Amino acid sequence: MKNFILGLAVLSTVAMKAQTQIIAHRGYFQSQPATTENSIKSLENAQKLGIYGSEFDVRMTKDGVLVINHDEHHGKLEISDETFKTLEKDKLSNGEKFPTLKDYLKQGKKDAALQLIIEIKPAKTKELENEIVQKTIKMVKDMKLDAQTQFISFSLNVCKEIKKTEPKYKVQYLNGELSPEQIKNEGLDGLDYHYSVFQKNPTWITDAKALGLITNAWTVNDPAVYEELKKQGIAFITTNIPDQLKGK
Repeated sequence: MKNFILGLAVLSTVAMKAQTQIIAHRGYFQSQPATTENSIKSLENAQKLGIYGSEFDVRMTKDGVLVINHDEHHGKLEISDETFKTLEKDKLSNGEKFPTLKDYLKQGKKDAALQLIIEIKPAKTKELENEIVQKTIKMVKDMKLDAQTQFISFSLNVCKEIKKTEPKYKVQYLNGELSPEQIKNEGLDGLDYHYSVFQKNPTWITDAKALGLITNAWTVNDPAVYEELKKQGIAFITTNIPDQLKGK
């Protein structure tokens, strides 16, 4: 009887690992009440959902401060051209202060169960990208969050710089033009592509899994698309509606 129960437990664990996991896109901001994407509140909301992870975007100000923002501009100001002191005068739409990476990681550390998916945005030069990578990794290490963080980027240079600096970190490429074999040859850990890329290349999920690569799709906000990808065995999906797709 004990062996039977143990066998069921093992099967249950394997099944859980095989399930498609949910990542909140820029936090869970389409909550009730709604909040602002990439805000501390959106991260708190994701933590309360009990999902796999929460994704957020990192940029750097003119004076070298790492901040959380998707677009190149915060308000009407271009982030890379302004100091943090200038940028922080403009609060987020939910009233929060303009968040730094340090702010975000401090909140993330409060829930070790939630993976922090750090998207480092492309910068104007390779040198700036490398600086952002080094500063981000140093902050992650200083805060002892190595095991709780993963990295993604549209910049192949950023991805390769992360792997060069910390080979053990999980790094996925976002842009969508590289095949699973090419991703493997670049030394990266996976492909995190817009779901339409997988629809146009229906063997890529299977091919990637055969190569031991991570598979993720963004931004999946249609339950039908989610089910389609899930049937193909995708490991992760990134979504604006994590509450709706959780447990499906």
